[in-house]
Amino acid sequence: MPGEAVTLQLGHYAGCVGAQWWGLQAAPGRGSPELRRSALLRTERALGGRERLTPRLVALELKGGAARPVVAEGPVASWDGAVASYLDRGSTPRDGGDRAEDNTSEGRGSPHTSVPGAAPDPSPLALSEEAPSGGGVRLWSDYLNVHLHPKSVYVIRQYMLDGECGCLEAFGQGESLLQDPGCLEELEDRLHFYVEECDYLQGFQVLCDLHNGFSGVGAKVTELLYDEYSGKGILTWGLTPGMSNLGDSQKNLYRVMNTALGIVHLCRHSSLLCPLSLSASLGLRPQPPVTFPYLNYDVRPAVSLNYQSSAVLAAALDTLTVPYRLSSSQGSMMHLAETLNFSGRKVAAAWASLPFPARHSCSLADVLCAHRQDVPWKLLVPWRERRVRSCFAQSVVLRGIGKESHVSSSAGTQPPSLFHACESAEQTLQRYLHALFPGALSTAHVLQQPCHTLPPYPQFFSPLLTQQGFLQDKPPPSAAAVESIPVLAALQSSPVLHTLLTSLYRDIQKLNTRRFASFFSTGVEQDEFQEALEELRTLSQCYKAGLEASQSEDEADSD
Repeated sequence: MPGEAVTLQLGHYAGCVGAQWWGLQAAPGRGSPELRRSALLRTERALGGRERLTPRLVALELKGGAARPVVAEGPVASWDGAVASYLDRGSTPRDGGDRAEDNTSEGRGSPHTSVPGAAPDPSPLALSEEAPSGGGVRLWSDYLNVHLHPKSVYVIRQYMLDGECGCLEAFGQGESLLQDPGCLEELEDRLHFYVEECDYLQGFQVLCDLHNGFSGVGAKVTELLYDEYSGKGILTWGLTPGMSNLGDSQKNLYRVMNTALGIVHLCRHSSLLCPLSLSASLGLRPQPPVTFPYLNYDVRPAVSLNYQSSAVLAAALDTLTVPYRLSSSQGSMMHLAETLNFSGRKVAAAWASLPFPARHSCSLADVLCAHRQDVPWKLLVPWRERRVRSCFAQSVVLRGIGKESHVSSSAGTQPPSLFHACESAEQTLQRYLHALFPGALSTAHVLQQPCHTLPPYPQFFSPLLTQQGFLQDKPPPSAAAVESIPVLAALQSSPVLHTLLTSLYRDIQKLNTRRFASFFSTGVEQDEFQEALEELRTLSQCYKAGLEASQSEDEADSD
């Protein structure tokens, strides 16, 4: 059995995605034997001798970045901000009064959700009268519905989340933070706390903002992990929110330069890096965000965008990380990375189908036959959508489809397709992948357990979905909340990354970077920046794939 992972959240958007992800871990039904909860969660003894599960998490946040989350009993020396209270199902009236008082702290509202029950296998969420809505959500703690240990959250007091000044906006600022002995010692202490209680540490999951100064923090954090925990997997997810600040030219230029430096530096010490975003562009030119046919999430440039877009990425992340959390598999985080990062290809592209377009009565073979030409997934790497019919290697996970549903033809009759002739759902999916991606190294996993979507997960689903997330012909007279969805997701080493990285390189080459003295005054030298750009260009060459790569390069030239 592979062992445990420690997760780091670096930045506010990383906190948004992380809060949604931990909510998915706490959802009812997560006690399924298919996935090991101990891979991400730790068991601790609460007051009264009860056991509860908390994330094995170290989160770095700025001042004002969150209201204070509920933590396990014990002193909290490093957290400030408004107090957010979450009620257990058995809350007393006094608890409600405390929550009302806490809501007035700093004039900021607190979350509206409660925590799971304290048993090892949580009961369904106990919701208050009002669940989080897009307009009422500002901070990731507004929809965090799990307990955090006092060691989990570390506030970087030198910088504020919002404001005209005092923001962590440049790569060099982030790098210099981890050169401060006090900050470094604090981070190492928190890491050692979680690592030392692991039976067998398989590695680290790093959720890191790419678009701001946290890209520099991530560069130093992954370097620390690489040096101190040699041989352990480091899976890094570079996160970029929807582009809501493109009107600010300096923020836009800083975003592009932070992203380029972040990709290069994170690749150096990560086992694998996957940029994740619903934005369709990493470069200077804005593109419409990614849309899904059965999701109606908010894409307006508002604060609520983080609440909904982070939920989409969290569902994809929860599915993409399945291979090293399976109870039945010996595969580890490092095994997953090594499947994809050969020949210097340390960047991966993520794809997802949310939800996977299946009808309850159809077999998996029937659904795949309906998508014989193209997989029904969307690219979650910030690049405009295009059909990609080749990849070097991929790890694919399908969840929420019953394994017994793969047979649809009657006994003694000729199966309607090769997919229907397979003996298992895994074999059906594997044959489908080989048909669409001949020559690629493809690994596939099929789980019965769906992705649970109870509050505080947003209800932004099409009325054409059933409670279990399956398609129906028309909306019912009274729609019920979607409680779970089937999901198809993949990590790919793909030629699309050649176009993505090359376009980012060319966008920056067009800039006169010497005009941005404020960016370079934070610690990044001009020569160092140019070396990183060349490293980015070299990295992009790893993903060339003959004629297809040449065509994609020509398309990039025409932009």
